[in-house]
Amino acid sequence: MLRPTKHSHPDRTVINISLLLLQRLQARRFDEYDALKKYAKKAVVGGDILFLPALNFLYLLGLIDYHPKTDAVEYIGPNEAI
Repeated sequence: MLRPTKHSHPDRTVINISLLLLQRLQARRFDEYDALKKYAKKAVVGGDILFLPALNFLYLLGLIDYHPKTDAVEYIGPNEAI
C-alpha cells in the first residue's frame, strides 16, 4: 500500500519520486534508465532505493513504457496505454 504514515517524510515517498520522474519524462518524452536513476538519486535522499518502486507505480498506471533494446523509458501519457 502506498499510504504514507505520520513518520513518512513527504519528500521520501514513492509517490513523490514518481511525480519527479513523471515531470522529467513529460518534458523529455524519452530518457535512459541510468539517467533517470541518477536523477532520482540526486533529487531526493534515498531516491536510488525508491526509484524502482516509483517506475513500477508509473508503469501500472499506464503512464510509461520501457524499451529493453534501447534501455530507455518513454512517457506515453494517459489514455495512450494499450
